Amino acid sequence: MNVLVVDDQETFRAAERAVISRLPGFALVAEAASGEEAVDLAEALAPDLVLMDINMGEVDGIEATRRITAGRPATKVILVSTYTLEELPAAARTSGAVGYVNKDELSPRAIRRIWENGADPAWMDD
Repeated sequence: MNVLVVDDQETFRAAERAVISRLPGFALVAEAASGEEAVDLAEALAPDLVLMDINMGEVDGIEATRRITAGRPATKVILVSTYTLEELPAAARTSGAVGYVNKDELSPRAIRRIWENGADPAWMDD
């Protein structure tokens, strides 16, 4: 599975790279530091999975997710941020993302669980 990592902070991109490197069958194909860059890379590279930060510059992760999933419905996007589930912006659930992982809980197991289920059942039920 080809993965695109999107976060405006290098520290978090490094953490996401480390998680992806521990997932057999998953390969990091690119990184983006903005929503705009993520949309362009997703269009050019057609990744299977995008790990998407929410809070970024002009085009935030929610809008970038909308654009990516509209243009490439087969690409799955998992939102990754520091919000608790209760604090998530309402638009996150309607963005086209298949799940959400808090940055403190980001792990190979969390990503694999969402990927293997096709979506996070808890995310889709709310």
